[in-house]
Amino acid sequence: MFARRMGGAVLGAPLLGLLDGVALARPAVAEAEAPPLEQHIVPGDRITVDNGVEVVVPPLYHEVVTARLTTTAGLAAQEELRLALDDIERGHVVGPSGLLVTVAYGTPYFRNHLPRLKDGRRFPDYLPVDLGRGVPALVDAVRFPSDPETTVLEHNDLVVLLRSDVRLHVTAAREQLLARTKGIFEPTSFRSGFVGAGLPKRFAIAAGIPGADAIPDEAQLFLGFTSTQRSALGPTRIANFESLRGVTDQWPDGYFKHGTVMHLSHMFEDLEAWYSGRDYLFRVWATFRPGLDPPEGTRTLPENASVLQTEQEVIAGFADQGIVGHSASLQPVSRLPAATVDNRGERYAAGTSLVQRADFNTLDNPFGWTAHERADGFRPGHAAGLHFVAFTATAGIFERVRSAMDGRYPNGATIDGGAQGAALTPRDPELGFNSILRTTHRQNFLVPPRARRAFPLAELA
Repeated sequence: MFARRMGGAVLGAPLLGLLDGVALARPAVAEAEAPPLEQHIVPGDRITVDNGVEVVVPPLYHEVVTARLTTTAGLAAQEELRLALDDIERGHVVGPSGLLVTVAYGTPYFRNHLPRLKDGRRFPDYLPVDLGRGVPALVDAVRFPSDPETTVLEHNDLVVLLRSDVRLHVTAAREQLLARTKGIFEPTSFRSGFVGAGLPKRFAIAAGIPGADAIPDEAQLFLGFTSTQRSALGPTRIANFESLRGVTDQWPDGYFKHGTVMHLSHMFEDLEAWYSGRDYLFRVWATFRPGLDPPEGTRTLPENASVLQTEQEVIAGFADQGIVGHSASLQPVSRLPAATVDNRGERYAAGTSLVQRADFNTLDNPFGWTAHERADGFRPGHAAGLHFVAFTATAGIFERVRSAMDGRYPNGATIDGGAQGAALTPRDPELGFNSILRTTHRQNFLVPPRARRAFPLAELA
């Protein structure tokens, strides 16, 4: 049954098989080494240097399975899922060279399956609290100003993110998990993709994507620039619920300590418009910030604290240059404004990123397979895009960062041209990537700690 229903998902297997000959050197992760308490942290990261900038090398292959529960989230289902997850990890180190498994839960899981706990707490009162906003740290996703009205706000019960440098590790884990969980949940979509220097052009050409020939040969992403600069990614446990002081109520011993919030979305990327309508320098400015003048073909630029822009500098840059850089627009709200010490005593410098990302290129259209073809806008064939995955301590943090991408800041400020012009529209060609992206789907999820990844709170209901 599942093989037949998931048949559309494996249509891309011959194309994705191009990954099978790719090998990456990784720092050794001892088999006896205990996995992290967190599901979202990646042990065994590899760091390379490009243009003098340290770059994190993500796992090569990624799959996402969304699902809905078909049974009660009780103790029996909890134990069955726990065993199934343990089984798919057996024989693999927890890391890119082995297998990374992240299980997360949407608000429908909590609202519909855990409306009330034994102690009387009702949804959403048992969820982590965003202390800054006085609301749950997990809330439903919203459409942003640059999103089309057709953007689907999803309502999946759960999501499983599988990552590895070895595609077979992921596909075998997915097949085994679905076989083991029949009667517990059924998939609603299947999404896959890749990250790696040189892969975007290779895959896009093989898929016949318009504009593919213009992708730089060694680019990490379809849009041609590196996005995993070490200084641009949130370090260690900064995205944990309990880490930063005053962010949530999970310190020191909250049920979801070592957990986080995951945002998942899909967007199409218009490569033809990006490469044919804009020269190299324009693409640099739109990606990073105006005023840069790197040598033609440079893929990786610094994103450390020394080059970060304030809200005032972003607004002034547009007034002077008539363009806003994507990275620059986010920095006023995506980075720590001052040095801080977290609840564990770990020190973070000013400018440290609050966001841990795990996004990846895709040729899904918009998914590899979906149970709801019409509602999801499923089309046969391939399309260039991105499955965006981000981890933050609250959904509110992600909302602030994503709103900044549209030129909207928490204090009500918007990016405008001062005396020279009016405010930018959210999809203005001069506002970062916005005009060449089209978001199709969004949903927020709660990522529990590893020890509670199988139907969290079921034992308390």
